[in-house]
Amino acid sequence: MKTLLFFLVLIAMVYTDQSSAKLTLTVNKVKNDKGVVRVLLFDKAAGFPDDVENAVKNASVKITGDKAVITFDNLSPGTYALSVFHDSENTGKLRTNAFGIPRDGYGFSNNASGTFGPPSFEKAAFKVNAGDNKVSIDLK
Repeated sequence: MKTLLFFLVLIAMVYTDQSSAKLTLTVNKVKNDKGVVRVLLFDKAAGFPDDVENAVKNASVKITGDKAVITFDNLSPGTYALSVFHDSENTGKLRTNAFGIPRDGYGFSNNASGTFGPPSFEKAAFKVNAGDNKVSIDLK
């Protein structure tokens, strides 16, 4: 009985490892180390790029030098898009000027940009495969 239980646990671990994905995001070109970098991860267009409620995962990341690094574990392989911004005053909101232009650094996966506003989910979308995945975003 113990042998059967051992094999069932081993099979479950192997199956989980093969279908689970890990995503490591490096955010570059952070202007200073004040505040945090806020990250939203989406698996669909709904809510992209700023609706926390529709994000699959979100995080606030400490800044080291001019970078911030975060790892999301236990993701399902699939298509995702990221949006990030430097929350220099740690308010939880992207600061903008009177015309709505961001005052702090921001960015999207694929370093995508929009014409007059954020890019679409499709422009920022990328594939996450089983195993380790790495993505980087340069703040604008």
